[in-house]
Amino acid sequence: MHDTTPPITTTLPPSLVWLFASAAGLSVANVYYAQPLLATLAHEFGMLEAASGMVITATQIGCALALLLLVPLGDMLNRRRLTLIQLALLVMTLAALACARNTAALLAGMLAVGLLGTAITQGLIAYAASAAASHERGRVVGIAQGGVVIGLLLARTLSGVVADLADWRAVYIVSAGISCALLLLLWRKLPPPPLPSQKMGYSALLASMLDMLLHNKVLRVRGVLAMLMFAVFNIFWSALVLPLTRQGYTHAAIGAFGLVGVIGALGAARAGALADAGRAQWTTGAALLLLLAAWLPLSFAGAALWPLIIGTIALDLAGQAIHVTNQSLIFKDDSDAHSRLVACYMLFYAVGSGVGAIAATSVYALEGWHGVCALGAAVSLLALLFWRLTLPAKKV
Repeated sequence: MHDTTPPITTTLPPSLVWLFASAAGLSVANVYYAQPLLATLAHEFGMLEAASGMVITATQIGCALALLLLVPLGDMLNRRRLTLIQLALLVMTLAALACARNTAALLAGMLAVGLLGTAITQGLIAYAASAAASHERGRVVGIAQGGVVIGLLLARTLSGVVADLADWRAVYIVSAGISCALLLLLWRKLPPPPLPSQKMGYSALLASMLDMLLHNKVLRVRGVLAMLMFAVFNIFWSALVLPLTRQGYTHAAIGAFGLVGVIGALGAARAGALADAGRAQWTTGAALLLLLAAWLPLSFAGAALWPLIIGTIALDLAGQAIHVTNQSLIFKDDSDAHSRLVACYMLFYAVGSGVGAIAATSVYALEGWHGVCALGAAVSLLALLFWRLTLPAKKV
C-alpha cells in the first residue's frame, strides 16, 4: 500500500501532547472502573459471586470488538469528528449504565463502555502518532501511552473511593460528568487531523488489516513481543491477589498496591525518546533482560514486602519500555494507516492478556506462587530469545 501522506515537520506543543495523554487516560479508565465493584454488583443484581465475572467478560468483549471494528475507522474518517462522536456516545452510555435496573442492562452497558472506551483510547494514540512529526513520534506516543497506564491504574482507586462515599452508580455518574467536560475540551483543542491519502470502503479497510499482518514484518515481530510481554504482565497481576489475600491484605490495600506501576508509566516517554534517537533495539534488549530479572525478587514476595515492590517496579518499567518502543517502531513512518496499525498491534495484546491470566491461576492452583514465578520467568526468557532471533542485521 503506497503512502502519499505528506510528512509533518512541525513539533507538537507540549500542552497538546499532554492533552492527548490525559484524554487517553480518562477514556481507558472507564474500562476498569467495574473491577473493584464486582462484589457489590453481584449482590445488587442477584448474581452468584462466580458469575460476577460476566461483567468483566462483557467489557473485554467490547474491547475486542472495538479493536476489530471501530479503531480502524480512524484511517477512513475524520479522526477529530470520530473522536468527538464516540465520546458523546460514551457520555450517554455511562449515564444509562448508572440507571441500569437489571442484569441484561448492566451487561449491555458494560459491553458498550468497553467498546467506546477502547475505541477512543486507541484512536487517541493513533491520532497523536499521526499529528506528531517523525522525529518526535516515539516521545509523543510514549507520553500518551503513559497517560493510558496512569488512567488504568488510578481507575480502580477512584472507583473504590467514590463507591465508598456514595454507591457504585455514582462512579458512572461522575465519569459521565468527566467525559462531558473532556468532550468540550477536545472540541476546542484537538487539531485538524491529516487527511487520508486514499479513500477506501469499510470492508476494504478491514481486509487491509490482514494484509498488514501478512506483509508488515515489524508489526508481526513487535506484535509477538507484545503478546509475550502482556502474557507476563497478566501472569503476575492475575495471580498476585491470591498470595496477598492469604497474607491478610485487604482488597483496598491490594488495589492500592498497583499504584507502584505509575513509576513505569513515568518512564514510558523516555523509552519513546530513545526510539526516536535510533536506540529502539538497545532499549528492547535492556527491557527484556529487566523483565526476566524482575522475577528473582518477586519469587521472594512471601518473605517480605520490599522484594515484591522492587520486582513490581522492575516488571512495570520493563513492560512499559517494550510497549512504547513497539508502538514507536510500528508508527515510525508517516502513514495514513496508524489506526489500523494500533488495532492490529493491540489484538496481539488481547491474546497475550487472556492466555496469561488463565495460565497464572491454573499454575497457582498446582504449584503456588513459586510456580507462577517460574512460569513468568519462562515466558520472559522466551520473549528475550524471540527478540534475539528476529533481530535485524542492521541496527534500528
